[in-house]
Amino acid sequence: MPRFLLKPQIQFGSGSLSYLEQVKGHRACIVTEKIMVQLGHVDRVTRLLERRGIEYEVFPESRPDPALELVTKGLQHIIQYRPDLLIAIGGGSSIDAAKAIMYFCLKTKEQFVEHESIRKPWFVAIPTTSGTGSEVTSYSVITDQTAGRKMVLIDDVMLPDVAILDPDLTRTVPPPVIADTGFDVLTHALEAYVSRPANSFTDIYAEKAVLLVFQNLLRLYRNPADDMARENMHLASCMAGIAFNNAALGVNHSLAHALGGRFHLPHGRSNALFLPLVISFNAGLEGELSTATASRYAALARLLGLPAADPAQGARALAEAVRVLRQNLDLPASIPAAGVERARLQEQLPGMVADVLEDMCTPGNPRPVSREDVIRLYEQAAS
Repeated sequence: MPRFLLKPQIQFGSGSLSYLEQVKGHRACIVTEKIMVQLGHVDRVTRLLERRGIEYEVFPESRPDPALELVTKGLQHIIQYRPDLLIAIGGGSSIDAAKAIMYFCLKTKEQFVEHESIRKPWFVAIPTTSGTGSEVTSYSVITDQTAGRKMVLIDDVMLPDVAILDPDLTRTVPPPVIADTGFDVLTHALEAYVSRPANSFTDIYAEKAVLLVFQNLLRLYRNPADDMARENMHLASCMAGIAFNNAALGVNHSLAHALGGRFHLPHGRSNALFLPLVISFNAGLEGELSTATASRYAALARLLGLPAADPAQGARALAEAVRVLRQNLDLPASIPAAGVERARLQEQLPGMVADVLEDMCTPGNPRPVSREDVIRLYEQAAS
């Protein structure tokens, strides 16, 4: 049965970090990364907690592509400290790490304590980049460094209670990261829009996110002082997160997970390598047209003012618009251009193909994906 979950509570706009002046609790655990401490963002949080008389400890161990070892260390920390307030501040990696730590903490307690007596900490997520939408999703992506693969955890228990979208916290993000994270937003929205479980509610958020990205991402990349573009991209990231959390993602993310897990590429950059190719694949532009999916892409093309007299033209126009945006953001257009040698790619390809077919995102793709399809998409991205 279809559903649409409206959670968490969202505080947004410049200065919305002040919400922490209202938060209740006795002991807080702050999951973040060292750069957030150095930039003073964590101090902004702790000053507000001090005004409330809330004790806190900072766990500044998060890093890009959080690993299982990090989650284990955080799990030990949270079990010993027993916070009733969990705050994640940073990029999507910090929020994902906090989610996974809380998830495994609750699952561990379930082995020893009656489920009814387990108290989940009040969870506040504060993103400092505009990309993952992790602050409004039940997803967490964790890296198994030994196996060289990314694992996707999905559970509603990981949904934050409150998301604070304060664009002031994104002012220190440099243009290359703006480009990477912005393409992640676009991929989330496009995949949610054509995914198998997409519905009228998710369409609203996906359409608005796509429009905001095309109107604001390049503006912000070229002028990071553009406050309106900054705020709009922060909102787009959140909206795309709401869309895919209630719909699904697809093979684009699966391809990016497998590539990024082995070659440590930024996730948004990995998504950008495949997005035009996946649009073409899903729409059937290179063979038998998938009219239903191509029509969905054409609807977005018309929303953006692109030519879309028929489904095929609309899908092609959207794929080309994505390519042009990628080029204008100075993102690589091929896997070798992203720094991965073809020989290394070929060496890892069998394992990557297996990972894509097993990835939790793949079943949401509008078109069934075979082993041969995955190989072809990787080969196209490598050319």
